[in-house]
Amino acid sequence: MEEKLCLINENAAIADPGPLGLAGFATTTFALSSVNAGVFVPKGAEGTWLPLALIFGGSVQLLAGMWEFKKGNTFGSTAFSTYGAFWIALALLVLNNAVYLGKDGNLGGAINFYLILFTIMTFYYTIATFKTNWAMVTLFVLLFITFLLLDAGQNVAGGWLGIIVAIIAWYIAAAAVINFTFKKTVLPVWPIK
Repeated sequence: MEEKLCLINENAAIADPGPLGLAGFATTTFALSSVNAGVFVPKGAEGTWLPLALIFGGSVQLLAGMWEFKKGNTFGSTAFSTYGAFWIALALLVLNNAVYLGKDGNLGGAINFYLILFTIMTFYYTIATFKTNWAMVTLFVLLFITFLLLDAGQNVAGGWLGIIVAIIAWYIAAAAVINFTFKKTVLPVWPIK
């Protein structure tokens, strides 16, 4: 009889991809928001957010969105996939400008238009969070305001608020990992009843 090596338990439920997606979102948001706010990033290292946008905030978050589809979570799958694509496309927009458009391209106008599109999606995601928990509501309300500030050209204010958004996203990710590991609520997210 042939012995079969099984690396995956096909009967096991899929792990929660939410903390991974939130961590990718938080890390990349913190990096770019630090650049916008003019803090934490050493002079000449402003481009450090681009690799994060392509890999952790972009690709990994997009994967988390696909895994949320597997779990049947419409909100998680749509939000993570959207923001994963947001980061990849934003990085490519900036890189495209540097390679093809040079100093004559209107990168500011392109980014502003791009941000407005994602502000619209963030608005209806914010509405959906009111059926989740107060930590997520706070995250999305502040993210929506961050987008509005960036849309209005208030990059420094948007950067500072983006840093706060990143910290909240890290907190929610940490709560999911720690609470799961300890099998009890260590870090509350305040469910909406």
